[in-house]
This record gives sequence, C-alpha cells and structure tokens, in this order.
Amino acid sequence: MPLYPLKFKPRFVEKIWGGRKIESVLGKKLPPGQMIGESWELYDFPPGVVEGTRGWVSAEVADGPLAGKTLHQLVEQFGQDLYGDVSLVGEHGQFPILIKFLDAREDLSIQVHPDEEYCKGNAGAHLKSEAWYVVQADEGSRILKGVVPGTTRESLKQAIEEGTVEQRVKSVSVKPGQCHYLPSGTLHALGAGILAAEVQTPSDTTFRVYDFNRVDVTTGKTRKLHVDQALQCIDFSGHEPKQPRSHVASFFTTVSSLVSSPYFKIEKVRMTEGVEEPVPYDQPVVWMMLEGSGQVKVSDVPEPATFTRGDTVLLPAKMKNPVIKTTADCQWLEVTFPIH
Repeated sequence: MPLYPLKFKPRFVEKIWGGRKIESVLGKKLPPGQMIGESWELYDFPPGVVEGTRGWVSAEVADGPLAGKTLHQLVEQFGQDLYGDVSLVGEHGQFPILIKFLDAREDLSIQVHPDEEYCKGNAGAHLKSEAWYVVQADEGSRILKGVVPGTTRESLKQAIEEGTVEQRVKSVSVKPGQCHYLPSGTLHALGAGILAAEVQTPSDTTFRVYDFNRVDVTTGKTRKLHVDQALQCIDFSGHEPKQPRSHVASFFTTVSSLVSSPYFKIEKVRMTEGVEEPVPYDQPVVWMMLEGSGQVKVSDVPEPATFTRGDTVLLPAKMKNPVIKTTADCQWLEVTFPIH
C-alpha cells in the first residue's frame, strides 16, 4: 500500500488551565463542557510512559486507506519509507517528535523539563526540549522564560518557599507570529490568553515549582509540586541558544527560519493560492497548518490528502510522485528532523 500525507485523530486533554480556543480559533470539535488545554496532534509513546495507560499511546490515522492504523503501527509496517534516515527514539523505536496545540485560559505552572544529564541518572525521566509558536494571544499576554540574571539555586529555593517565584523568572510579552525555543533546563510557563502550537521531543516529564496556589476542583487539593527534582534541572547560567534567522522568498513561496535545535527545525512557509508543484522532500516532514487550504495528490492513492487551518500533516519520507496544490493562500509551520 502506498504512503500518502497522513492526518491523525487528535487526543484532547482536559487541563485545569485549559479553555475552548482549540475549537473557536482552530475549528476542532471539542467534547462539550470540557476545558481542553492540549490537543495532541502527532504522538507515539511506548507502554507505561503516559500516566494511566498500559499499552502504546500512539496517534491514529484519521482518513485514507490507512485510517485506523496507529503511528507506531506505521513505523513498524513501513520502516524507513515512513521515517527515512531520521533516528527513532529509545529501545522501543518511538517516533521522534510530539506535536500539540496548547490553549492557556489561565497561566500554566512555572516548571522545568530535565536535560540529558538528569535523565541518565534518573530512570523514568525523559528529556524534553520544546518550542512555542504563538497562534493567537489576548492583549497583554506574556510567557515566563528563564531565570532573572543573578538568580541562584539557593535564591530560587527561597523564592519558592516564600511564594515569590514570579519575581525570579523573566516575563516576555508575546504577540501572534512569534516563536520561542525552550531547551530542557529552562524555567518557564505559558501565560494566560495564549493559543500556541508546540513542537517538542517526545516526553511528558515535567517538574513544577509553582502553580499559583490553584486548587484542582476534581480533588479539592493543590497540584503536586516537584521542587527537589526541578532544582536539579534548572539552568541558572542565563544562556539562551541563539536562533538563526533567515528569510527566503520567491514569487509564490516564502520560507522563514524560526528554530534550529539538535532535535528539530521549525520554519514558517507561506504559499500563494494556485500553486501546483511536486513535493520536494525525501525525509519525513510535519506541517502544522496556520492559514489556508490545499491538497497533495499521490500516485496510486485514489483521493488527494486535503489540509486546512488547524490540521497537522505528516508527510512520509517516501511517497509516489506527490504534488501539492494550494486552493487558498497558505501559511504553515514546517517541522523537519536532524539526520544522524
């Protein structure tokens, strides 16, 4: 069976800080009455990683001849025809990216994710570096990103005990179209009023240091903090990896570089309506659609794969004569992978 551009059924996750923008802005039909914080678009987790599950938790193909297959089943069935020369993750052969949309009706907790050094000495912890692209933001929205210069492990611990952590984290105003890279070890929080596209390494290991004293209505208690673990992981150096910025334009297409990391690269692509041309890739690519619509036709696949605002599409490494046709002016985030 030939491969074609793949869309997957989203996994909606209710969160204490979630809202309804994933439906009102992106057009995804959400479960009624639930405050949805995350839409997992592309994911592949081995047994025991996602809390409350036993087997593989892997995205299910939404349409086309492969509908109902999971991403992990496709990894096993198609091998490098799907993932090309990109390295899989871990002993289980996990697909190497996690793609989400996040809706922060309230501030997320101030938190950190572990780096490689911490993970080596702590079984069950998995590296998590991520990037946020701001899709929509209310007036005055901000993120917290990195410790204030001069902050030490001791001074941050004191601030945690005193409830003054916000004073020790840099506040950054945001607006739609901005992108922020958050390497593991960065103390951070997504701020209220932001709808973000998130690209990250496939991990959900999170250590909270402050949660704004919120009470979870389902338990009547505040959420668990992980202060000791977090203090071992936080980067106090103040160093921020410099991100290359480039912009390449032609008559019909522009490509802007947003993030380059050891784990993924993000570019923003704009393509005008009416373009019809071959898809040029021979390695897997992920598109997160921000605006517009179009389709990709693949030989020996009866129907073209269509895409529109809010869709996430995985283009396999090997497709037979794929041709893209835009039916409206398009913008998308294009995620590619390092080849080792």
